[in-house]
Amino acid sequence: MASDELKTLFAQLVEEGVLTEADRVFWELLTPQRARRMVEVLKRRTRYITVVLEAVDDGHNQAAVLRSADAFGVQEVSIVEGRAAFSPSEGVSKGAHKWLTIHKQPDIEAAVRFLREQGYRIWASRLDDNAVPLEAVDLSQPAAFLFGNEHAGLSEEALALADGSFIVPMVGFVQSLNISVAAAITLFHVTHRAREVAGDRYFLTPAEQRTVLQQWLRTATPRTRRVAQELARQAADG
Repeated sequence: MASDELKTLFAQLVEEGVLTEADRVFWELLTPQRARRMVEVLKRRTRYITVVLEAVDDGHNQAAVLRSADAFGVQEVSIVEGRAAFSPSEGVSKGAHKWLTIHKQPDIEAAVRFLREQGYRIWASRLDDNAVPLEAVDLSQPAAFLFGNEHAGLSEEALALADGSFIVPMVGFVQSLNISVAAAITLFHVTHRAREVAGDRYFLTPAEQRTVLQQWLRTATPRTRRVAQELARQAADG
């Protein structure tokens, strides 16, 4: 992408309401390749599907779920900490966390309330008699998928708050999967199917794209982070 093309893309994003003139200072610090890639990824991002982790304590598992969320275009992840702090392994996440919107909630009740207010149906990962196969999960409205602790699974409170439960069908002797593997399989299948079911509702609105892209621009590189910090300092100083 030549410089003129970069300017043209910026003008297009301003016209769409995704960026404003105030974002130009950050945009011009990007390489053409980075700018193009950010827009390509943004246009395929979704809030229609989201993930909730309840008391997932292992940093490797935390990071692996974030990496899967980014890989399959899921923008938002909610976190309810357990015994261990939320501290995803950077070696596993490969920086995925900086491209996601992560909501830390004090407890599972607050997390579910937050999602219900936004119109999500809540699905719990749980092997029980009422669980439906993953391919049968209703995706006619936004869906949040809850995954629990590596050993104990989801809490009773989380299960009581959920609208339904689901399983990843398996045909082997072992009837359970590592939480990060289960989340990856779930996101792969539901994002593919939700795109077909929801159509244009699946993707971020221009306003949602603006919120995400403006955050990305301010954190994309060390240079953009320094500019963002300097502008914030100037604003604080009046």
